[in-house]
Amino acid sequence: MKTKDFYWLGLFLAGTLFGCNNSNQKNDATKASSAQTTTEKINQYGMGNNIPLPEPDTTHEVKKYSNVIGWPDGQTPVAPAGFAVTKFADGLDNPRWIYVAPNGDIFVSEANTEPDPIDKAKAIATGKDKSQNLGNSANRVTLFRDADKDGKPEVKKVFLKDLNQPFGMLVLGNYFYVANTDGLLRYPYKPGQTNITGKGQKIVSLPAGGYNNHWTRNIIANADGSKIYISVGSGSNVGENGMEHEVRRAAILEVNPDGSGERIYAEGLRNPVPMDWAPGTNTLWTAVNERDGIGDNLVPDYLTSVREGGFYGWPYAYFGQHEDPRLAGQKPELVKKTIVPEVALGSHTASLGFTFYKGKAFPAQYQNGAFIGQHGSWNSSDLVGYKVVFVPFDNGKPTGNPQDFLTGFISDKEKGEVYGRPVGLAVLPDGAMLVADDASNTIWRVSAQK
Repeated sequence: MKTKDFYWLGLFLAGTLFGCNNSNQKNDATKASSAQTTTEKINQYGMGNNIPLPEPDTTHEVKKYSNVIGWPDGQTPVAPAGFAVTKFADGLDNPRWIYVAPNGDIFVSEANTEPDPIDKAKAIATGKDKSQNLGNSANRVTLFRDADKDGKPEVKKVFLKDLNQPFGMLVLGNYFYVANTDGLLRYPYKPGQTNITGKGQKIVSLPAGGYNNHWTRNIIANADGSKIYISVGSGSNVGENGMEHEVRRAAILEVNPDGSGERIYAEGLRNPVPMDWAPGTNTLWTAVNERDGIGDNLVPDYLTSVREGGFYGWPYAYFGQHEDPRLAGQKPELVKKTIVPEVALGSHTASLGFTFYKGKAFPAQYQNGAFIGQHGSWNSSDLVGYKVVFVPFDNGKPTGNPQDFLTGFISDKEKGEVYGRPVGLAVLPDGAMLVADDASNTIWRVSAQK
């Protein structure tokens, strides 16, 4: 039996675990029909060890970049019935991440990849330049204020500028923190101020840049504000530049608010961009953007709880103790200790945004669950991702597979055309959710209709 047949058999068996009464005595015609299922279907979602994975294909050399054409006037992403999607802001410059301060002020980091001339030429040759904003990064943080909560901000001001590819932001104590690609800065801050002009204090130096878009550095504090967690993606796909260049990378770091006391909280996380605390718990969760180069259907991005001291496989193993054939036999002791993540989010979906819904405005089935922004990636022969999905949770644990929530970003799959690419997510005090669509320079607002 071929590898593909084992894979599809695995899908049928997995279906029985979720109440699907599929027979293992399908005839050849049914199997052939099943094999025609779209790549979207093949990028199976699922829970932990129940995910069927195909054999890795080290000959896989796909580069399929989308072409961002922008949103037609009056058109928006599509949410389920009972929700409204409106434009919160546009005319931005690659709005990548959103942070809502304790006083309700909304901060957006505007930054993007800054390729050197050689990489820029390669991007143009492959079409990558049409898939994302490349070139001179805005390197700023913009403040929005919507005091009357009508979904239309009355205030839009440049809050911080002249940064170095800023991403994560945080208000903690009397400081505003921002994570540049090369370090964590903090500035004296008073709630309500509309700009910062002073020079920040660099309290942590970080390894800069990275493979594709692994320049992003996110930050989050624990409940009592005694620790800050910093997500740092890998500098390579699978350590091909040497692991000596991956020190303090593919990891979540923990530091004190003044930058001291750094330690690695968890590692083996290839690109753990977003982080959030499961409601009602002290458990940190992250969504991880996984590796390229071993097949359309490998390796699934995933949502996982983050165990203190845990190892999640990169680069030696993936989705549990599946050894990457490109590094076979190098670190068997690490392969053996690799933790299986809780939820698979589909291969090459670029699941780079994530937040728990801690508001009360959405219907009950969404409360305390996880929303994941899937930016869409390039190492698949078909467009995958390009949507926001939802994972239901109960008592801090996932209770079901991901389900589509915000779609309509793909204009023409055959032509590879998309209107935009969702990434960062944030829940507002009124319960609405903001979605950063960086490629179209837009922020969308999703609200429950009354």
